[in-house]
Amino acid sequence: MRAPRSTYRLQLHEGFTLYDAAALVPYLKDLGADWVYLSPILTAERGSSHGYDVTDPSAVDPARGGPEGLRALADAAHQAGLGVLADIVPNHMGVATPAANRWWHSVLQEGRGSRYAEAFDIDWDAGAGRLRLPVLGENSDALDDLRIEDGELRYYEQAFPIAAGTYTPGDTARQVHDRQHYELVSWRRADDELNYRRFFGVNTLAGVRVEIPWVFDETHAEIGRWFREGLVDGLRIDHPDGLADPAGYLERLSELTGGAYVLVEKILEPGEKLPERWPVAGTTGYDALAEVDRLFVDPQAAALLTDASDAEPYRHMIHDTKRAVADGLLHSEVQRLVRLLPEDIGLDTATAADAIAELLACFPVYRSYLPDGAGYLEEAGLNARVRRPDLEPAFEELLPLLRGNGAGSSGELQELQELPVRFQQTSGMVMAKGVEDTAFYRYSRLTSLNEVGADPSLFALEPHDLHLAMLMRQQDAPHAMTTLSTHDTKRSEDTRARISALSEIPQQWSEAVAELEELLPLGDRPLADLLWQALVGTWPLERERAHAYAEKAAREAGQSTTWTAPDEAFEKQLHALVDGAYDHPQANARLTTVAERISAAGRSNALGAKLVQLTMPGVPDVYQGTELWDHSLVDPDNRRPVDYSLRTAAAAVEAGTPVPVDASGTAKFHVTREALRLRRDRPELFSGYSAVGTEGPAAEHVFGFDRGGALTLVTRLPLGLEAAGGWRGTLVHLAPGTYTDQLTGRSHNGGSVDAEDLFEHYPVALLVRQEAM
Repeated sequence: MRAPRSTYRLQLHEGFTLYDAAALVPYLKDLGADWVYLSPILTAERGSSHGYDVTDPSAVDPARGGPEGLRALADAAHQAGLGVLADIVPNHMGVATPAANRWWHSVLQEGRGSRYAEAFDIDWDAGAGRLRLPVLGENSDALDDLRIEDGELRYYEQAFPIAAGTYTPGDTARQVHDRQHYELVSWRRADDELNYRRFFGVNTLAGVRVEIPWVFDETHAEIGRWFREGLVDGLRIDHPDGLADPAGYLERLSELTGGAYVLVEKILEPGEKLPERWPVAGTTGYDALAEVDRLFVDPQAAALLTDASDAEPYRHMIHDTKRAVADGLLHSEVQRLVRLLPEDIGLDTATAADAIAELLACFPVYRSYLPDGAGYLEEAGLNARVRRPDLEPAFEELLPLLRGNGAGSSGELQELQELPVRFQQTSGMVMAKGVEDTAFYRYSRLTSLNEVGADPSLFALEPHDLHLAMLMRQQDAPHAMTTLSTHDTKRSEDTRARISALSEIPQQWSEAVAELEELLPLGDRPLADLLWQALVGTWPLERERAHAYAEKAAREAGQSTTWTAPDEAFEKQLHALVDGAYDHPQANARLTTVAERISAAGRSNALGAKLVQLTMPGVPDVYQGTELWDHSLVDPDNRRPVDYSLRTAAAAVEAGTPVPVDASGTAKFHVTREALRLRRDRPELFSGYSAVGTEGPAAEHVFGFDRGGALTLVTRLPLGLEAAGGWRGTLVHLAPGTYTDQLTGRSHNGGSVDAEDLFEHYPVALLVRQEAM
């Protein structure tokens, strides 16, 4: 297996194609990136900005450059010595436009008789033999708005096929509709009555059954070609938790690719590990992100910020938000689990649904992988019994059924009953929607901790604990990805780095928020707190971006307004708060003062986090554009076009030339380039891991490690360091020898080195031991 030394993620769409990526290769090589990392490139819905709504898995998307574009990118990358990592989507397909997806179109037209009916995860019996499509409005007479046009059923701009022999001249559109293999229903019915598996709660993404051999073969034929023709060197697998048999899928994929480098987009809860039998290098790095971020949070602020946020205990909050999702958005999945129960189980439908929803709400991780993860199911059962003792008999009946017969994967899926498999597929959906997309917008203690793959109740990480985590990563997953920003992160790395600086001034921040909330009241304190942190973390943010974020955050939180039932009065007040941040003189001044107070500390945190991530065990990824400062918020904000002319200008600065740590971001570019180049060109310097010792009055403000000749040293908690009077003789202990700082070109002798000397120009240092040069 050829593993990358680093990657650089690019978001491809019709405005930035594979040809554009090919043209960028010289820049990426100069930056030091080892592989180009591509967002999904198979044909997706027209106009898709992300590519996860694949409509045709048999071809590279023409809008993204087509097969010729992939060849151009692969040739450019390989000629420059770079590898290519491609993102693929095995769990679902885009079905928003039936005519664009011939598989889905065939199912709609031919029903169960379609060759592709087996490919989609459809419960035909639940729909009385028809596939329910939640596309109609709320009007009970919406079917009267149907019309027949060009041999199709039309509902406004949407078009659906008509089965052969079901239409004769003179028939009404409604009569024709009633003869189809699908039933158009109100979008409001989806959460309770849908009879096909979705990606989370997205009606236009239908689950695909790649566990069926022919489905795998046909959805992966093009991917196999990439490897046969040497176009692609590795894969990133989107959402493996949605698959019926992740291990079996990954084993087949390994055979298809010849054992190529593969990563899974899998969120691990604290302490959780990937199943050992998965033939993958590791995850895409959210776990690493959570560890690195917490190094730059002051643990002493936890109590004060907890009191100030007035938040309920996190474990109770996420139980309730997950339960709300199981009872609401994903209730149709719970109902499908109920339908799979044996007829003689002795539970009525309502009780069974209640108990299953409670087990899902109590599930401690995204998903178990039976039989290995049976302990998580037992843990969920214990928690459920404590919360709902009235359901004890139901849990006794259900848990053995959900545990199944213990059969594993790798060809043994047929021995595992459908109920345990589907419960595993559902638990991840409930976790994602209940935690990432709801609780993360309600729990506002310190929002830099509210990140995908992280647990916001875990406040800070002491240096000792991070060293331990690094050693374990070096031992268990040396080729797993590490990351700080992705297309899915709620806030970019630099936004989080600045927000984390608030933990060093908790009293001042709490007072500022109290004043801001008095000046611009909202009536939803957790949301107001979240918005003020977002603003101070990105300030000065363009007004339209702030409005877009505030509306999305409020609707995701779902307490004062929602996506499905927006509260116009509240949202008017919400937008007034955003405008007030710009137009109210006192509020604007207060917000600006805090932003200026933490700006330098945020830059120090950002440089420290970046250097740690780029040099720690694992394969570092740089998300597009984040080699300069990037103060983004949740998508689509974090998928904005990248100005590479700015980055090319930063690249003109000579290596080793000190640059100011200012608003230009050149310092971050410099740190990124030097670290990436060193990892690519001198891999032998990154073969081990040991902590670097410190002593003195400010020893807690230094974090350092030696990778085997390359040493990373960073400043942590810079405001506390400043308040205490600086380094004051704090020493960093280096092994004997001579060291060169790759960032400044300065030399340092081994032994006890003054931290003030090491950090004279930058709050970070990247040393190379001379003997290793």
